[in-house]
Amino acid sequence: MSLIQSYFKFLVQSTNEHGVHSPFVFQLVTQCFYDKKKYSEYQILKQHRNSLLKNKETIHVKDFGAGSRVFKSNQRKVCDIASNAGISPKRAQLLFRIVQYFKPENILEIGTSLGLATSALALGNPKAKITTLEGCPNTLSIAEKHDQNLTNVDFINTEFSDYLKNHQQATVNYQLVYFDGNHSKAATLEYFHLLLPTIQNDTVWIFDDIHWNSEMNEAWEIIKRHETVTVTIDTFQWGLVFFRREQAKEHFTIRV
Repeated sequence: MSLIQSYFKFLVQSTNEHGVHSPFVFQLVTQCFYDKKKYSEYQILKQHRNSLLKNKETIHVKDFGAGSRVFKSNQRKVCDIASNAGISPKRAQLLFRIVQYFKPENILEIGTSLGLATSALALGNPKAKITTLEGCPNTLSIAEKHDQNLTNVDFINTEFSDYLKNHQQATVNYQLVYFDGNHSKAATLEYFHLLLPTIQNDTVWIFDDIHWNSEMNEAWEIIKRHETVTVTIDTFQWGLVFFRREQAKEHFTIRV
């Protein structure tokens, strides 16, 4: 019910490029969000997805239920995970375009799963260094096998909070962070605050499932109000966060 209410609210409030008066956001929407070009990388993403959808292997999914949107059982088929929990084809293409548009050199992904989004990140900028974190070693193993041709990805099996707490975040400059791990208010806000030392003026953060439930709605509102955040974009499934000091604090709700 919370998801349905959020969606109707989104439909009422959302707009396209014609309702955007910020040059920065207008250019992002028109040149990236609404880019209709058929990139050759889309076929690679499709082949990767189809390969996983054909994989009937049953694996033990360790801790996959923690904050997960879909699964609670420990035994799942790879094809079911790809079908129900993986990033959609449309969103994978959008993620590819966002990375291609901003050209981040260092990318962090929180929540590898089977690596569908990881592929989009890597293909968006082959020169980028990508660090992707996953708590389940078995899903990570599948991701590594399917993404073995992507030489710019570092796969790490770890608990997200432990990794973020035990690394000197202030010494790392992630130009883009994709948050797709534990979909709960507490975890989302914890990762947000742990990664704040890494932000720079051109940093881009993407939060998945910002309207999944009332808790995620609350987390998104807290993030929007944070003093370091200037521009936010709500695309319903994703929340994009920017820290551009030259921008006035403003929130946009955009249909994609």
